[in-house]
Amino acid sequence: MAMSPVGMDPVAIDINSDVGESFGAWQMGLDERTLASVTSANIACGFHAGDPSTMRKTLRTAARLNVSCGAHPGYPDLVGFGRRDMAVSPDEAAADLACQVGALWALARAEGVQLRHVKPHGALYNRAARDYALALALARAVRWLDLGLVLVGLAGSVMQQAAAEAGIAFAAEAFADRAYNSDGTLVSRSKPGSVIEDPAQVARRAVCIARDGAIDTYDGGQINLAAHTICVHGDTEQAAETARAVREAIAAAGIRIEPLWKGVNLN
Repeated sequence: MAMSPVGMDPVAIDINSDVGESFGAWQMGLDERTLASVTSANIACGFHAGDPSTMRKTLRTAARLNVSCGAHPGYPDLVGFGRRDMAVSPDEAAADLACQVGALWALARAEGVQLRHVKPHGALYNRAARDYALALALARAVRWLDLGLVLVGLAGSVMQQAAAEAGIAFAAEAFADRAYNSDGTLVSRSKPGSVIEDPAQVARRAVCIARDGAIDTYDGGQINLAAHTICVHGDTEQAAETARAVREAIAAAGIRIEPLWKGVNLN
């Protein structure tokens, strides 16, 4: 998806959501309702959440709703939902990513669904955004899989440089429902206001990202933020309402909404 210079309308934007994060009898999110409003689904692969039956069900639901599917691999941390940093080496993280993507790919193949992207989850994502060795290991793992997958990572982070070095496509991601620090990183979830819950506010922020290439920061400032895709988290009570509000607001702003793989021109 080609991006115009900051402050000008992008050609198009993708809306993604993290889904398939239930596990056994433990249910997380309202996936079907959320998927009805997004264009790309990041499906948990069993390490931080998700199980084979949930993965398969989510693939089927996304396919029925014409939503592009991708893998959402995380740290092996079911208890902490993948949001706790772990002492995992880059090589271990690369093997973990390949294992998780491979599992989802096998189920997707059985369902006749093509995987399009990989987006690391939680603490793995946040560490890869600032740790170049880890980011490069993950990018090379995506390359080794040889499935033509796009790596999705934090806009303006070292993940983009790692993807370029590994020779794979990269999609810069922004978060309309998360607060930003002035350096472009996400505010820790331990801080009040780090997660923005009001659907109308999230929708306004999404339009600013898609139309203006900018976002307000936690300390009251503003930063430039050129993104190919906007995330709406699927693990909140208002996820479906928020996703719908974001889609409607972006469409009302005259911005085309497309999945990452359609007409992409990623750097």
